[in-house]
Amino acid sequence: MKFVSKEPVDKGWSGDKKYCVTDTKGEKFLLRVSPAEQYERKKSEYELICRVAALGVPMCRPLEFGRSDEGVYLIQTWIDGVDAEENLHKLTGEAQYSYGLEAGRILKEIHKIPAPEGIEDWESYFNRKADRKIRMYEECPIKYENGQAFIDYINAHRRLLSGRPRTYQHGDYHVGNMMIGRDKKLYIIDFDRNDFGDPWEEFNRIVWCAQAAPLFAAGMVDGYFNNAVPMEFWKLLALYISSNTLSSVPWAIPFGDEQVKIMINQAEDILGWYDNMKNPVPAWYSNLAR
Repeated sequence: MKFVSKEPVDKGWSGDKKYCVTDTKGEKFLLRVSPAEQYERKKSEYELICRVAALGVPMCRPLEFGRSDEGVYLIQTWIDGVDAEENLHKLTGEAQYSYGLEAGRILKEIHKIPAPEGIEDWESYFNRKADRKIRMYEECPIKYENGQAFIDYINAHRRLLSGRPRTYQHGDYHVGNMMIGRDKKLYIIDFDRNDFGDPWEEFNRIVWCAQAAPLFAAGMVDGYFNNAVPMEFWKLLALYISSNTLSSVPWAIPFGDEQVKIMINQAEDILGWYDNMKNPVPAWYSNLAR
């Protein structure tokens, strides 16, 4: 492909360099460039997002992958639209819930891709991950008010990890990685944290959705489960959210006080929604009329 212009795209936490590039016909594309040493990982990522695109998932569709002077490149279709996170609050409650339903249905499609044969048992994998996050929190100089509630919940519910399946995961599925196109459709972006895990763990970022638009978050769960949400899901999700929240402050410290403050406020919200981790069904779901 030949491009006549190249504008940097600064949004997102990805380590990739991102550009909006334009070809000789005036058509826009997304160009992602990664360090050359990441070739094998990025090749695997490219092959997987090709499988996701083949399912009909609305996304930046992969077009071309290879090496260049700058490193490893990936060219994808460009989505003309707005960030969902910054625009959901402008919509009616009905529209927010409707987009949430769509996000849940899309996620169900993504999870149709199975994990590779011989992958580690989920229970042993996640217990190790949870232990690491508990340790990170305990060694962190900054603590949440009643952060122990997260640790206690994890330890009391580890048995729920037994027998859980592993599928392909987007890896960072929340409103910050979604767009609303000019065609009013919902699009999913930034698959660069993809992984294989319990499909229900994918909801651990739903806290960002619930903070931005509770009706969207509720719709996402209802859409995924076709309005029949099992209690087992809520109990496991509370465990996954507890684990994620414990490592959020240690993660945020290198990024400065503002990020630390965001994570402390988020932990406060979570403890409020879950009544200090005593009720596995969060208030943003149980209290909403929809």
